[in-house]
Amino acid sequence: MFCMAQTDVLELQKNGSNLRTYSPGMYLVMETIYDQWFEGPITSIRNDSVFVNGLPFHYKEIKTIRFERTKLNYKADGLILMIAGGGVMLLGAVNGLYRGDPASQWYTSTSYITAGALLGLGFLLLHSQYKKYHLGNKYKLQYLSVTSNKNEQRPF
Repeated sequence: MFCMAQTDVLELQKNGSNLRTYSPGMYLVMETIYDQWFEGPITSIRNDSVFVNGLPFHYKEIKTIRFERTKLNYKADGLILMIAGGGVMLLGAVNGLYRGDPASQWYTSTSYITAGALLGLGFLLLHSQYKKYHLGNKYKLQYLSVTSNKNEQRPF
């Protein structure tokens, strides 16, 4: 029976401090230096390679790591805010038509500000669902080898 107690890990670091640690079994979304996106569970990490869905990548071939934020429901909340902003504009038009006002008086500055704020916040929420870590100066991917090298001579 073959067992492995420890595996190699990858650390995502920002200015030398650890942000995330990736080990086998964790989900990873990454962009390679060849401008291809891959996602899936990490099946193994060994010999300076990361195996995502069984496909090996050298850890230096990873250009960007994308992480999905899960504290809020970004997609649904963003859509609701954008629909509400559109609803404010539609409501102003319907009220103006109902009252028989000329088109230039359908909206006030308050309704423009409210609709714009709702549309803008909804747009920001939709586009902030994912956090991207572009590897380079600020973010670095560190490979930590925990397993021992078989060719290495032990002192005892």
